[in-house]
Amino acid sequence: MRVPWWGIASAGLAPVLLVVGWTIAADLQPTPFNAVSRSISSLAAVGMPYRWIVTIAILGVGVCNIFTGLALRPAADGGRMLLIAGGVCGIIIAANPQPPGGGSLAHEASSLAGTVIMTFWPAAAIQRQPCVPFGLRPRVAWAVVGVNLALLLWFAAQLFHGTELGLVFHGTELGLAERTVTAYQALWPLVVVITVIVARPRASEPALAEVRVRST
Repeated sequence: MRVPWWGIASAGLAPVLLVVGWTIAADLQPTPFNAVSRSISSLAAVGMPYRWIVTIAILGVGVCNIFTGLALRPAADGGRMLLIAGGVCGIIIAANPQPPGGGSLAHEASSLAGTVIMTFWPAAAIQRQPCVPFGLRPRVAWAVVGVNLALLLWFAAQLFHGTELGLVFHGTELGLAERTVTAYQALWPLVVVITVIVARPRASEPALAEVRVRST
């Protein structure tokens, strides 16, 4: 099966939107913004200057994931549905920014759900037929899930770095860990799409050879 052009476009646009969005918003802040220690959500929080840039970026990534899930027909249906669900979570995140000081249940719940979904969708997308594209092979998909889980452990360690007087203190690399996780999860759908495109000519070679043999 082929991936429609709009699916290729959405897969390629998602990581670009994400990285460009958080970079521009951080650079435009009137006071220096430490992207290593501060989260993406803090850039989009209510009251932050230029928060609309990150909001549009997160919204765009969510929409792109939905389109990519619809277009990625060579993947198993379970993986496609999870990718679409991850996109929906992104839209909910964009629609529910954190208030000043944090504490938005809708934002935090959709962020958690989206992160978990985007971690495990590669495993649900696995195909086991002959001539499976590289990105949909079981060993590759589970390796990607493993890397995702390792990055999530790093992010969790930074998010809950310590407590004092009932307050949770974040680590100094919270922003870096979050950006690494989200960038990795945004890039993998593009990698899968590319491997599907590359695999199509190779998969058709045996069929063409058979046709040539019959014609002779």
